Amino acid sequence: MMALLLLAVIWGYNWVVMKLGVQYAAPFDFAAMRAFFGALSLFLVILALRKSLKPPAFKMTLLLGVLQTSGMIGLSTWALVSGGAGKTSILCYTMPFWILLFAWLLLGERLHKAQWLHVALALTGLVLIVLPLNLTDASLSKVLAILAGMSWGMSAIVVKKITQNQAVDLISLTAWQMLLGSIPLILVSLFLPSPPVQWTSTFIAALLFNIIPGTAIAYLLWMFALKNLPAGTAGLGTLANPVIGVLAAAMQLGEIPDLTEAIGMILIVIALTLNVLQAMKPQQPIAVHLTSRQSTED
Repeated sequence: MMALLLLAVIWGYNWVVMKLGVQYAAPFDFAAMRAFFGALSLFLVILALRKSLKPPAFKMTLLLGVLQTSGMIGLSTWALVSGGAGKTSILCYTMPFWILLFAWLLLGERLHKAQWLHVALALTGLVLIVLPLNLTDASLSKVLAILAGMSWGMSAIVVKKITQNQAVDLISLTAWQMLLGSIPLILVSLFLPSPPVQWTSTFIAALLFNIIPGTAIAYLLWMFALKNLPAGTAGLGTLANPVIGVLAAAMQLGEIPDLTEAIGMILIVIALTLNVLQAMKPQQPIAVHLTSRQSTED
């Protein structure tokens, strides 16, 4: 439980830290440095523990890196340029509902009536936050945050595919997916025109926070939750993250959502809460975090 609380605090508050970071660097510069140096820090751990440097299931690990690092980190960082930290965190953390839908579409996992209600509540909240949708930077930010949540949700399916039938070292998997996922971010940052990084003390602090606790440590905790923890327990940590993000953004950045956005955020949090509570019932099959399907049916 302490690991989940730590993950909630790190990832929840990191939305504020990321928002500060993109004030001094282009989003893909910041995302590329975060992912690349986060991966290097994990490879140092692997070397220190004398573990194998061989990548696990290379093709699937590459796909995971594109979805979880290039997609989630890249899109969410880009969203923060013109979007609020609290609002972006809420939209990215629609991830559990994208997992539900992707599991239903791709893995044939059945959704219960209550889960359809949760998805409907979340989608209603999404509509309230996103509308009115126009061509402004703020609307682009909302779309990017939703796409980041979708990419993150798809990556969770890939994690389950990689780990369900083979023993995988989580440090190695996390390091390799992060390194491979950083390559597209580096390429975009190199070829996309952008102003130079302003190496202020605030930016350096934000980058260091993102590299070590915000990326290396947090992704290890997230992979551990996906692989080992009950879905309901892991869901509690997921639920707390956007709440902390919204509260931290309100207190430190003065981000106060308007009435429609606030109602949308509340609906999404309610849907997340209901989904987690259902996942914690041991007698019901759980699809939120893609626990492995049972080999035999009653």
